[in-house]
Amino acid sequence: MVTNIITALTSNQMIAPSIWIDPQTGNDYFLTVQYPEQDISSLETLLNIPVLGTTDGANRQNSVLLRNVATVTPEQQPAEADHYNIQRVVDVLVSPRGEDLKGTQAAINDALARMKLPPGVNVTFRGAVAAMQASFATFGFGLATAILLLYLVMVAQFRSFIDPFIIMFAVPMGLVGVVAVLVSTGTTLNIESFMGTIVMVGIVVSNSILLVDFANQRYRGGQELRPAIIDASRIRMRPILMTALATVVGLLPIAMKLGAGSEASAPLARAAVGGLAVSTVLTLVLVPAIYEIIYSRVARPEQK
Repeated sequence: MVTNIITALTSNQMIAPSIWIDPQTGNDYFLTVQYPEQDISSLETLLNIPVLGTTDGANRQNSVLLRNVATVTPEQQPAEADHYNIQRVVDVLVSPRGEDLKGTQAAINDALARMKLPPGVNVTFRGAVAAMQASFATFGFGLATAILLLYLVMVAQFRSFIDPFIIMFAVPMGLVGVVAVLVSTGTTLNIESFMGTIVMVGIVVSNSILLVDFANQRYRGGQELRPAIIDASRIRMRPILMTALATVVGLLPIAMKLGAGSEASAPLARAAVGGLAVSTVLTLVLVPAIYEIIYSRVARPEQK
């Protein structure tokens, strides 16, 4: 009987009642009928479906209505059960209206913070958000590793922990410029802008190296501290400005989206331009000041 009920209710996802007819030939034929989908309008339609009483020798005389052999009650259940890593999940798909994926995630987090989830229910992000978080973590680790390795290389080259420390003061100034340009232009922090930040770090550190190395030569050669750092800033200002200006001019069309295909690389160019524009000016002011403050409190280094 259970099999007959299931057969009566399911056939290509439609209602399939089965009855016997007696054609004019005198032979019995088994006829399967499907209800039109638009006619299944209420629970009464389902309850009036005929169900065969037995399998062998069944005919229309011993067919019964579904209401006589089953109890049907309406319930709310999910149409499908999804699983991820064997665990039961309910997928809620979100399509951002704009390009700011992080802003969309923040809005979702705010909405979830106002909700009281049932016990045992956890919320996790998958898809583009998970990829974005993994990429940010990777590039953040890469940026920190690049700065650390750069410092260690300079320690080996300068044979000093003080000079690389002074040189690295140009990096925070460049980050200030990156943030200022990204905020002023409405550019999001993404993979391209992270790459532009790494490019900026390499250039501003090289400019700072020129300044500190020349100051070391003058100071270790016997010149007084302040005149040594002033001469270094004055003499090295031209190559520092030329390097930064050439990079900024080269990246400016991309930052302004003037060239074909520059849309994708605009965040990279904007991060590099903003960081170089601010750090170049501050390198000529802050690095000499830090150099004088530190070396005024330590002994004059020996000529290497």
